[in-house]
Amino acid sequence: MTTHTFDLVIRNAHAATASDTFKCDIGIQDGRIAQLGLGIASGSKEIDAQGAWVTPGGIDGHCHLDEPIPPPLRMADNFETGTRSAACGGTTTIIPFAVQRKGQSLREAVSNYHDRAQDLACIDYGFHMIITDPSEQVLQELPGLIDEGYTSFKMYMTYEDMKLNDHQILDLLDIARTKNAMAMVHAENADCIEWLTRRLEHQERISPRYHAHSRPMLVEREATHRAISLSELAGAPIMIVHVSGKEAMDQIRWARNQGITIYAETCPQYLFLTEQDLGCDDRYEGARCVCSPPPRDKNNQQFVWQGLSDGLFTIFSSDHAPFSYDSPEGKKPGGKQVPFRRIPNGIPGLETRLALLFSYGVLDGRLSINRFVELTSTNPAKAYGLHPRKGTIAIGADADLVIWSEDPQTIQNINLHHAVDYTPYEGIGLRAAPGLTLSRGQIVYEHGTFKGAVGQGQFLRRTAPTLQPIHSPGSENQ
Repeated sequence: MTTHTFDLVIRNAHAATASDTFKCDIGIQDGRIAQLGLGIASGSKEIDAQGAWVTPGGIDGHCHLDEPIPPPLRMADNFETGTRSAACGGTTTIIPFAVQRKGQSLREAVSNYHDRAQDLACIDYGFHMIITDPSEQVLQELPGLIDEGYTSFKMYMTYEDMKLNDHQILDLLDIARTKNAMAMVHAENADCIEWLTRRLEHQERISPRYHAHSRPMLVEREATHRAISLSELAGAPIMIVHVSGKEAMDQIRWARNQGITIYAETCPQYLFLTEQDLGCDDRYEGARCVCSPPPRDKNNQQFVWQGLSDGLFTIFSSDHAPFSYDSPEGKKPGGKQVPFRRIPNGIPGLETRLALLFSYGVLDGRLSINRFVELTSTNPAKAYGLHPRKGTIAIGADADLVIWSEDPQTIQNINLHHAVDYTPYEGIGLRAAPGLTLSRGQIVYEHGTFKGAVGQGQFLRRTAPTLQPIHSPGSENQ
């Protein structure tokens, strides 16, 4: 009887990490990478990558699944459909949000989210906490939860039921500093948005297109500057999430030039959508692309691409927020077309994130393959306490891998694996997409077919962030 050294061997890989590219065979045993080299011993199963790019599995550090929302709204994706979709898009780890409701303990919020994820996730996952009510009880709970592996939390500067004032943000940043946790900030000025929204409503400008008018770049710029100031005062680094364009980017560049450590995230909607996708008239179809901050203009997309290239952005996430369009639980609450103020914010993107950036970033020459890996896998792993178990191709790391297929195709929602009834990227051509995804050495996706199993994903207790301080554009490469 033949005895095999490995459970699985990937032959002839053209492997890429955040720092290197190399040709190798990859030997996998017990779900981890056991050997890298040429001509390594045999495996019980072997895959010939035929010189294709092999990258670490994607880590989506910003996505929303099955969050508790007052009726009639409900997210279309739960942990089964959302993680299935992620796996089919080359993502092998997600970190969605456990949302605290006003008056709720933080531990109760985390426990509730565990109940929602249990036995459903198809890939590995962790939780960020969203803190909406930092009471004395919550401020006492938070350090213990950080010690238990929930090492990141998000704060909102907008949305009536979620926003925090500056004093509350400072209290939380002080805990982040002392416990070495990652604090994430949604930076938009709530009072400015409310003032603009009321003016638009008074003028009966309430169709989806006016969502962008109510949230101009100025409100993001001001809140970004204020978030940076609070970070500086508290002495705690922050991750400014879903940065949409130049004005907020300029604030981040300024801060780094002052020696303030600010990390930044952007998302596909700021590269591939514009405010025109919210509609050029009063038709309701633009509700599909209502998200916050909203997409900007074509010119602004080039600034975002530049920020991805030169190192201003630390990570690239989907901000997947799955509300179906033609649904009384989604973009048409109660089955009605509603004013833009009441349209649930968010768009789907878990499955399309990597293919879009690989096709238009790497293959179009805007990004190196190493920068792609850094943005989509390695830096999220470092930011959220998962490296080196996740986010790289190295001996001892989990065998989370993507083998890329450079076959032209077009994004069509009918071919995606989420439970949302549309994709905002419908009709965009791709030059490449994940052909095969492995999660801890198990094939979970192969050429159009999901091959994973419901419940095989593991909850990840995370450590402190390991990102290095960054101070000026171009120095973010870890």
